[in-house]
Formats: sequence, structure tokens, C-alpha cells
Amino acid sequence: MALIGLAIKRRADQLVLERRYNALVYLQGTLMPSHKGRRLRPLIFAVVAFLTGCAQKGYWLVHPKGAIARTEWHTTILDAAVMGGVVLVAGGLVAAFLWRYRVGGKSRSYDPTFTASLVIEVLVWGVPLMIVGYLSYFSVKSVFATNPYNPLAVRRAVAREGHMNEAFTRRADPSGVNAIDPAAHPVRPLRVDVVTTDWQWVFIYPKQGIATVDELVVPVRTPVKFQLTSATVVNDFFIPELVGEIDIMPGMRTKQGMIASRTGTYHGYSDDFSGGGFSWMGFVTRVTSPERFKGWVRHVQGAKDRLTYARFTRVAQPTINLVDKIRHFSHVQTGLFDHVIEQVMEGRVYRTPLAMTESMTKPMKVRLIK
Repeated sequence: MALIGLAIKRRADQLVLERRYNALVYLQGTLMPSHKGRRLRPLIFAVVAFLTGCAQKGYWLVHPKGAIARTEWHTTILDAAVMGGVVLVAGGLVAAFLWRYRVGGKSRSYDPTFTASLVIEVLVWGVPLMIVGYLSYFSVKSVFATNPYNPLAVRRAVAREGHMNEAFTRRADPSGVNAIDPAAHPVRPLRVDVVTTDWQWVFIYPKQGIATVDELVVPVRTPVKFQLTSATVVNDFFIPELVGEIDIMPGMRTKQGMIASRTGTYHGYSDDFSGGGFSWMGFVTRVTSPERFKGWVRHVQGAKDRLTYARFTRVAQPTINLVDKIRHFSHVQTGLFDHVIEQVMEGRVYRTPLAMTESMTKPMKVRLIK
């Protein structure tokens, strides 16, 4: 599902790739106009695709900017490297056996008394068991490191950041009088409640008393604890550069945790098909400094629009919003997240107008919620 979602979102990169390919084909046709030159086009396309993937800064899966995403990426690389090595060795042995024991070759003579070989048994059973055990060890470590309800990778990142601050302070003050004690000055996590609709994202900051639509802003190097639910159907919360995907169920409470190591703007979206507006169900993730985050909170707290449950029911109506995606709300109703879950469990639905889905393939008039 992650790859399908990326394919949908990366159409622009595909167009760039096609233009580069056509340019190289033109050069190849100019320099090598023969039939042999045309045979090289598949190879040219493969080389361009590989180099484009390496050069594009927006190729999200290979540029992790958070502890969770980095752990998942390292585990993926390890699995791919080990399994790639297995495939190469197995393929090499098959090729060697085919060549050695080919018809007409100088193969060894047939031994009808051969029944067993300890060396072969060790290789056939021992090597696979060692590989499975090796991968299992790192898979278990990765599972605990990225566990949504208690990600060890986030805790380690917080501890590492605390030790870095302590070391920096001690370099500035060798006497150690003003040294920072990470245990005495823990980093306070930020709580964000996430509610998905058709087809928007509502982010609620309970402590700050604000909410946003299609915009998630968090401070850098600060643990973020998410509570997630859906007001409609199942969706997947996914920010490839920061945190892996997790299912969001209607009427249920799901948890996720992350920490961002660098400031910047990242792409987030739903990684599960949830109806006709799925392709537009994306949100902006901004990682800022703690000072800028406080300033942004003060700015949102001055918004005129307030988010009560009655207002939320209008926001949750199926909407294809392509223009004015980001909206801010101040004075969020207390307990709104829990109230949404209760209403869904009692049977509250938000029906999609039939005309909306029928016109998905036609030029659409964007309807904005006022």
C-alpha cells in the first residue's frame, strides 16, 4: 500500500523522468542511429530511473528525518542486503552446477552408493537457520523500537539528545556547576489528536486548545504522542520521512509516536484507499524550532473560527478540497476527540453525495466549507 500511495503522489516525478528519458533517447539516436542504439533504450531507461531516484530530494522513503523512519529504513536495508546476498549465492551455485554437470562436460562419475553427506546437510539446514535467526534478531529489535504504543527509538533519541545537551554544557562550563541532568530536565512530549474524515485531516492540540485541518506542526527533537481515530472509514496515517504507516479505525483509538531530528516541511497522507477523494487526502507536516512552534501556536490561538462538535460535523462532510486546504481553529471543545469516537460508535455517518463520486473523472468545481 505504501508503494501504491507513493506512485499516486509522485506523478510529477514520473513526468520529469519521462522528459529525461526522452532527452537521452534523442541523444542516443543522434550519436547511435543504428539498430544497436535502439536496443539500448531499455538500459537507458533503467539507468535514468536509478539515478533519478538517487538524486530526487523528495524521494521520501530513502531520506528518513526521524528516529522511527530511520529505524525502519535501516531494517529494510538489512533485510534487502541479506536476502540479496542469498539470491546471488544461490544463483551463482545454480549456474556453477549447470556448467559443471552439463551434458558433454567433464563432470564427476556417478556414484550409486552415495546416500548422505554431513557437509551438504550442514549447508542446506545450518546456513538457512543462521540467516533466519540473524534476521529474526534484528526484526524483533525493530518491532520494539517502532512499537506505536511505546517506541523505544523515540526514548533513545530523547536520551541521546539529553546527553548531547549535557556534553555541550560541560564543554562550556568545565566545572560542571551548570551541567544539565537529562533525568532532572526531561523533554515534555507533545500530544496531538488526529481525526480523519472524507477526505481531510483534523489535528487537535488539547493542551494548546487549537486545531488545524491538513496541517501538522511539531517542534524539532520533541517526542510527539498521537491519538488517532476516524470519523468515517479506515485510513492510514503515514509520513514517510518521519514515521511509518498505521491504520486508523472508525470508532477506535489508535496510538502512534514519533520524533523529528531535523526542521523542514514533509509530506503526509493517507495510505489506504478511502473513496473517490483519496488522491487529495494529504497534509503538510512542518517541523520547526521550539520558539517558532510557540509563535505558531499563538498565531492559531488568535483564529476567529472555533472548533465545536457542531462545527466538526460540517468539517467532516465529504469534501474535495484542492484550494483552501489549511484551516485553523481556536478554542477547541473540551473532549472533542472522545466525543467523535462516541458518536461513531452510536452510528453517526457522513454520507458521500452520489453526484460527487460520479463527477470524479470530470472537471470538478471545488466546494469549500465555510
